[in-house]
Amino acid sequence: MKKEEIYERLNNVFRDIFDDETIVVNADTTSADIEDWDSLEHINLIVAIEQEFGMKFNMNEVTSMKNVGEMVDIITSRSNK
Repeated sequence: MKKEEIYERLNNVFRDIFDDETIVVNADTTSADIEDWDSLEHINLIVAIEQEFGMKFNMNEVTSMKNVGEMVDIITSRSNK
């Protein structure tokens, strides 16, 4: 799966979770960039992303992701196996 496709799908997930059609994520996007991204919404976001991509993040991955780019790297590595 190409990174462009992953970002496109992630944009849709983020827009749905945060109910904001203007969200466009990139590699540097963090929770500080999206107003309603708090710890509860982070859990909802992770679950929605897992469902979208048919995968599960492990706890170490969830706690170590610093931005959307790192999330995309994990999704890319899993989808290319």
